[in-house]
Amino acid sequence: MLGLDNPWALPLVGVLTGIVVGFVARRQHFCTMAALELYWFAANSIGLRAWVLAAITALFCTQTFIALGVIDLSNSFYITPTLPIAGSILGGLMFGFGMAFVGTCGFGAIIRLGGGNLRALVVLTGIGLAAIAALRGVTGHFRVWFLDPLSIEFTSAGSQSIGAIASNASGFDLQYPIALLLSAIGLWWVFRSSDFRAERAKALGAITIGACISLGWVWTTSFAKYRFVETQIEAGSFVSPVGDTIMQIITVTGALPDYGVGLVIGVFLGAALAAWKSNDMRWEACDDARELGRHLLGAFLMGTGGVFALGCTIGQGVSAFSTLAISSPIVMISIAIGARVGLGVLLEGSPFGFLRAISLRKHG
Repeated sequence: MLGLDNPWALPLVGVLTGIVVGFVARRQHFCTMAALELYWFAANSIGLRAWVLAAITALFCTQTFIALGVIDLSNSFYITPTLPIAGSILGGLMFGFGMAFVGTCGFGAIIRLGGGNLRALVVLTGIGLAAIAALRGVTGHFRVWFLDPLSIEFTSAGSQSIGAIASNASGFDLQYPIALLLSAIGLWWVFRSSDFRAERAKALGAITIGACISLGWVWTTSFAKYRFVETQIEAGSFVSPVGDTIMQIITVTGALPDYGVGLVIGVFLGAALAAWKSNDMRWEACDDARELGRHLLGAFLMGTGGVFALGCTIGQGVSAFSTLAISSPIVMISIAIGARVGLGVLLEGSPFGFLRAISLRKHG
């Protein structure tokens, strides 16, 4: 039986957690881009409410674990005192624009690949290679020279957590009360919709995904105490770990897979299992060179932007949000703007096309 000190135990836990996440996400069509499109163009907020519910669940669970002393996230890169504001905004815009061109994010691409979508394989390969380049390659030089210096320091608070900043300003420990307040507001907004309340399976699926993401903090902090090698404290992201997964497949360096790699593999396996059980597996590929080019461009923007912003729709929108990192709302707003502009280019032929569409709807 694998113990906590076994080097293969942590990636295995990631695989098992990912299987649950991938299975539920595939069955419940959990997709950030699809949720935004339905909300913007069909006035259907069910998908968006499910996504918010997952984020709120992760927030509540994570902050409760912290309050009970189960986990310590002081070493998480999401809440370091340095906020890379330029990277958060530019990276978020790039990621959102690329997400619109692809039609989904990195997490969604893994879910699609589980059903046999070869376009998703192209996208994930592009995301992974772009992420590697942004971390320690050509585009990484731009990040280090230009974006990283444009940061805001929260040294006095000791963290860029909203709770830490508020606590430092007030003199009271407001971390958990703020988490409870945000959770209550989020739950009120999510369940005030009678249409969403009728979607019990979607609600349960969103809660499951959020809880599983928050468990990543428990697994990685627990294993960090017993492993003899440095362990990344993480919960779930699908940009840099995709690049790490590619490196694990094509190279033998002696470095064992970490939790993030295990989670990526597990999500794929879970999505494949869900597609098989639903008889929903079919091969899909790009229709022509133009579509292939659009997917490659979108993948590059998501892989590069995801590293600049330190996360994706799951990494910043759920994992970072669960830590109350101030970067989370900044990145997510930037991603949403980038996605709207990207859809304008894709559907209307102009970055401002969506504005004309809104005007026509108002005056139509």
